[in-house]
Amino acid sequence: MKIPFHVDCSQPSVSRYLLPVACYLLPVCLTSCQSERLQVHEFTGFIMGTTYSVLINAEELPLSRQRLQTEFNTILNRVNMEMSPYLRESELSQINDADSTGWLSVSTSLMHVLQAAQDISRATQGAFDVTVGPLINLWGFGPEQVFTVPTETQISAVLRLVGHEKLRMDPAASAVKKAYGGMRINLSAIAKGYGVDEIAERLDQLQLDNYLVEIGGEIRARGVNDKNRPWQIGIEQPLTGQREVRRIIRLDNSAMATSGDYRNYFEHEGSRYSHTIDPRTGRPVTHALASVTVLHPSTMLADAWATGLLVLGPEEGLELARQNSLTAFFIIHEDGGFREESTPAFKPYFVGDRL
Repeated sequence: MKIPFHVDCSQPSVSRYLLPVACYLLPVCLTSCQSERLQVHEFTGFIMGTTYSVLINAEELPLSRQRLQTEFNTILNRVNMEMSPYLRESELSQINDADSTGWLSVSTSLMHVLQAAQDISRATQGAFDVTVGPLINLWGFGPEQVFTVPTETQISAVLRLVGHEKLRMDPAASAVKKAYGGMRINLSAIAKGYGVDEIAERLDQLQLDNYLVEIGGEIRARGVNDKNRPWQIGIEQPLTGQREVRRIIRLDNSAMATSGDYRNYFEHEGSRYSHTIDPRTGRPVTHALASVTVLHPSTMLADAWATGLLVLGPEEGLELARQNSLTAFFIIHEDGGFREESTPAFKPYFVGDRL
């Protein structure tokens, strides 16, 4: 039986573990930021099942537009070919498809991302876990998009394949080892952030001081826009079927990632099942936390932290964010509306009062 479902995002995405809930907000900012576009150079493309945008505010570009566009595409295609769980020929897919429980060689880039993922897994006690792949597929949020409500027996069987402690790594040898051949790694909640960082690193190498890079809602900014002001980004009001900005923040020499739980789900027999799956229980989250925004020097880590905190929920997530001195902002369902919570480090980034 086909199950009714709802997937609503202005940019298409196959990355279901973490979807870009702020993906439509960037153009909202750029409408004002680009009213004087003489010095703003824009590059766009499609990657990782979503779009990317690079804005450079400079009188002259260090390389030709064609050369820069080619470099951006090359960088992101490399990341995709290393880390996509959906491309059968990607490095990650080859690891996932391997039945072996022996050591498997991986690229330096993939090892770097996997190490970062394991660090966040340990910090969140498994709320963030890239071995969640089998659960994503079980609930129908994987490549085939066949939505279903699995049985308790099915969930228990798949949970045997999930757990960050079941993925061993040898950084010195750049190799990984799966406890079970059926384990599947999904980097959708961290790879886009890594891609943003790779583009930003190239811009830094070119000594560009003012830019904004975005992939599917994950953002990193440096310097100022063409009005000589810090880049301003909107945080979405977590409303189903509506598009509305709740907060605007300044972003300078920092990255931003938002994870939300209200636009991508399916409904079955009166119940709603979110795409955000708790790797510890094997089930979609059911708490009141609607979205989490994290600011961090690394887009990759902001990406992963936002997902982990969302899975943890409003109380446990906020407490962990405070313990780790994270710059985080929470929007929580309450009495038919929403309330906000944030860590002390986030408040200086707000532009004005709440809309």
